[in-house]
Amino acid sequence: MRNNTDFDVIIIGGSYAGLSAAMALGRAMRNVLVIDGAKPSNRFTPHSHNFITQDGRTPAQIAAAAKEQVLHYPTVKFMEGVVRSAGKQDGGFTVGTESGSFSAAKLLLATGIRDVLPEIEGVRECWGKSVIHCPYCHGYEVRKQETGILADGDMAMHLAMLISNWTERLTLFTNGTASLNAGQAEQLRRRNIEIIEEAVISLVHETGYLKSIRLQSGREHQLSALYLRPGIRHSNLPEMLGCGLSEAGYLKVDDFKRTTVAGVYAAGDNMSPMRSVAAAVAAGNAAGAFINNDLIMESAG
Repeated sequence: MRNNTDFDVIIIGGSYAGLSAAMALGRAMRNVLVIDGAKPSNRFTPHSHNFITQDGRTPAQIAAAAKEQVLHYPTVKFMEGVVRSAGKQDGGFTVGTESGSFSAAKLLLATGIRDVLPEIEGVRECWGKSVIHCPYCHGYEVRKQETGILADGDMAMHLAMLISNWTERLTLFTNGTASLNAGQAEQLRRRNIEIIEEAVISLVHETGYLKSIRLQSGREHQLSALYLRPGIRHSNLPEMLGCGLSEAGYLKVDDFKRTTVAGVYAAGDNMSPMRSVAAAVAAGNAAGAFINNDLIMESAG
């Protein structure tokens, strides 16, 4: 039984998590509206990897094929646009766009996140190409090459240990005096990982592909790839709705992808640091099934 709303579910975000959820809900014959602003965070990446059957395709190709398949289900509608407002209404939620307002019994936030990159010349141009965040997504392509890590403290230690699986030609740039403890520094040196504590001035690159990293002293260090973990920023919708965040800054969800606001769910990069196409698809598929189950249980009650 549907509430007096336009849709059973509105999905905000039509990338991998959102489309995956829409497919699950479409196959459950739910009336679904997907609203997408067409700015996925991986749009800067030339190829997507580590997603079985799609390895090496461009993110846009994967998303286009997914959208085509999802829209075969007649109860799923897709709209390009930006959601400007969202809030509760009697029996559900309403969202506002430039094209008007729409209502649904449930909301799924598949809004992703915005990467907050360090203000270093060249980082933005190289982001997703040779400045990368995930060795599982990109590490194979730069395996055994001269590789840097831009990080400090515990994160630097974690990345250094992880990425040393892909290359032994590894240098840690702490962008100033390191906060590593003595034990961490010694462990890295035993692995022949050089620690450079100078400030980083810029990245030297050619059309986004890294050549070297330039330090405050003026010297350059040749690199093919540089790993860093960007900060994250959410859209303003979770705050509008009152959704809580985890200590790590992601949307807090339970095992059924429910946020801290009843009737609002989340899937994809906004609720997990496991940032990959495969992880987003899995989260979206689960969220779609969980939302449908909640709708069934509520109608039975």
